[in-house]
This record gives sequence, C-alpha cells and structure tokens, in this order.
Amino acid sequence: MSEENLNRNNETAEAPEKQESMADYADELEKSFRKIRVGDMVTGTVAGVTDTQVMLDLGTYVGGVINKADLSNDPDFNLKNEVHPGDTITAKVMERDDGNGNLVLSRKEANDQETWQKFAEMMSERTVVPVTVLEAVKGGVTAKLMGVRAFIPASRIAASYVEDTSEWVGKTIDATVIEADPDKKRLVLSGRETARAKEAEDKKKRIAKCEVGSVMSGTVETLKPYGAFITLENGLSGLCHISQISRKRISHPSAVLKEGQQVTVKIIAVKDGKLSLSMKDVEKNEAPDDEVPDYENSGELTTTLGDLFKGLKL
Repeated sequence: MSEENLNRNNETAEAPEKQESMADYADELEKSFRKIRVGDMVTGTVAGVTDTQVMLDLGTYVGGVINKADLSNDPDFNLKNEVHPGDTITAKVMERDDGNGNLVLSRKEANDQETWQKFAEMMSERTVVPVTVLEAVKGGVTAKLMGVRAFIPASRIAASYVEDTSEWVGKTIDATVIEADPDKKRLVLSGRETARAKEAEDKKKRIAKCEVGSVMSGTVETLKPYGAFITLENGLSGLCHISQISRKRISHPSAVLKEGQQVTVKIIAVKDGKLSLSMKDVEKNEAPDDEVPDYENSGELTTTLGDLFKGLKL
C-alpha cells in the first residue's frame, strides 16, 4: 500500500473516544467534599419517606434527615401525602450528626428564614399586601401575613387614629411592612399610607368634578381669623375667606358664623386641589330687587282729582 493511501486511511479512520478524567467531575467532587456547617441551607432530593422522617440525598458524602416535627408548622400536615421520593426540599442544617452519620435538617427553619427575608424585601420595596384583621388587642389589632402573626398599631390601621379597634375585626386592609425583626419574631404592618393615598386619589377625583360657580350646602367646620373652613355636601372641605363671608365688613368670622352652622356657599375657585368658597356671592344672588308696584295686575287707575281733594277742608 502506497504512503498516500495509508495517509488517506488514517484520515478517514474514526477518532478515538475521549477519555474521562478527574477534571470532568471536579464540580461534583467539590460539592461532595465541601464542609457543611450548622446554619447552612442545603437542597436535596427525597430518597425515602417513613412515618416519622424524610431522608434526603444531598449529593455529598453524607445524607440528611428531617424529622416530621421539623417539616411544617401546619398541624394538619400529612407527611406521606405531602412528601414523595424525588421531591426537592431545601432545609436548614440543625446538627451535623444524628448518631448515624446523617445531617439533622429542618424545613420549618428554612421556610422561616426565607419568610423573614421576604418580609425584609417587602419593607424595602414598600410592597402593598392585603391582610385580614384577626383580633383587637391593646394598642391595635393583629393579622397574619404569610402565616406569621403581625401587629398593626391603632394609629396605623386607617388614614387617622382608630379609637375603637374592635370595629375592624374581620375587615381586610391594604398594608405595608414597617418592621420585620426575625430575632424577636416581631412583624409590624401599617395600613395608614395606603389609606391616605386612596383618600388623596378619591379627593382628587371629586375635586375634578367641582365646577366654579356651583352652589352647595355645607357645614362650618372651624373658624379662623382669616376665614371659615366649610365641609360641603360632597364631603370636600373648602375655605371661605373672611372677605367672602358677608357683604358687610366684619372683624372676625365668628361675628356671623358658628361651628356646626349650616350654610350655602358658591365655589369661586379651584386651584392646586383646594376649593375657595363664597357666601357673599350667594347673598348677592338671593337679595331681592327694590320693590316696584305691579300695575299690570292691579286693574285700571281710577283716582280722580275729586278723589284727591275729597275730605279736604278749605
């Protein structure tokens, strides 16, 4: 066989299979021999389930076990119905040896840690979540968020301070996390910010519907040296400046008004979300014109010169 044919045969021959080396398993080996400490979070595959334990394959030189009591906070949790071989579970290392060379793990602790981390994120991002008030307690109410008991102060249930907190039991409010302390297991929520934001949006919509020139009834809310704040029939509040209260000059609004008094006002301006009102303009529109005799319906004028001098003694 010529040298040319020999080279050709060598080129067409199948390349030998690549030989595996330890380098190909470096990641697996490193994972297998890494040192696991108490407090670490580990993830494994369920290798077996008994009435009292779950065995995990962690892909390391040791396995892990989770006792039934450390699987869930749910009192109705059914181990064999909820956990199956092949499931993936993340758990926290509680002990390095159960006496049989396995790590003692807790899924409850892992879930708690993840939950408090989530609370911290919600607080940072000011996430709004709906919660239902469970009971009234001293200084506020309680609710549950992601299974954790939370406290809502009376000053933060609604837009303003709530005197009777029992009225809120069973109600759902939109709240934000304002304190999350995993060490003290203290979770505090607030519904005040979202409630005030809703009020402001509602007020903005109602003000947008107010037209300059509209006449409404209202109640005097407070009196100030510069004017009177009046709550209108639509729930909005506006200022009636002292110069717009009366057609007469007055030194103080109390000269003609008192708190709680029912009045009629006219909207004379809407600016920057504020209403300017006038009582004076309403008075002017309601004032009767000077009385003029109505001759159209009084019959004919029958007074004569004789009538004028009748009874006059000369």
